[in-house]
Amino acid sequence: MQSNTRAYGSGSDNLDTSETANRSVRADWSAYATAYDLLSEHNPEYQAILHNFEAFLATIETPRLIYDIGGGTGNYTEIAARACPESEICLAEPDAGMIGAARSKLAAHKNISFEALPLENIVARGTADLVVCVHALYAMPAPKQRLEDMRRLLRPGGWLYLVDLGRHMNVADWRDYLFSQLKKKQGLAGALGVFWQGREIAKQNKAILKAQKNGVYWTHTGAQIASAATAAGFEIQRQEVVYRGYSDLLVCHAKP
Repeated sequence: MQSNTRAYGSGSDNLDTSETANRSVRADWSAYATAYDLLSEHNPEYQAILHNFEAFLATIETPRLIYDIGGGTGNYTEIAARACPESEICLAEPDAGMIGAARSKLAAHKNISFEALPLENIVARGTADLVVCVHALYAMPAPKQRLEDMRRLLRPGGWLYLVDLGRHMNVADWRDYLFSQLKKKQGLAGALGVFWQGREIAKQNKAILKAQKNGVYWTHTGAQIASAATAAGFEIQRQEVVYRGYSDLLVCHAKP
């Protein structure tokens, strides 16, 4: 499975910061960054979310200011930069390996700035027209407060495009699914080759599952994340289950 997640710290199922959570149980995102984009190129479910985001951008007025929170290697920032060349875009990513990969990938785009900061340390208030956060919230500390931070970044009526991994990652299920997809397109030898190149991804996905089971990363149902978003000051315009049932997609307006 390929997910766009970050090493923010610990989380808990009840959305409160867990001081007792085992902080040693977490993914190594800089190691993940070395192969991060490999399986995303071959994962139809990841590609579907990218296309969904691009289609969403076509339905809204061009944003003046966009934040990509936990932007990882910059896949969603790249789409926004291409679709909205007049927009100012800020990719916020605290992991050095991830943001380093994003800087290299996005160097040709002059409308992108970078913040090597976690969400809670970003100081801008009430100015953004769009906040994007894909597969990052669950790895942050105190997700309820982080949703409030996203609301703080947005002007009233601004958009939140949120996708979050909510269910336990079944590593074997994703391995079988991706191998099947690769084998159809590239044959057995090609599939084995991609899996060998992406072995670091498999290692880090196992760490994500361990962190989920230990309460370091937040797991939730669709109803739970919807409740948290509403409580943080968002009005949900659209919600659906994506990523083979593992993730929730919410498109929201910031309430006045």
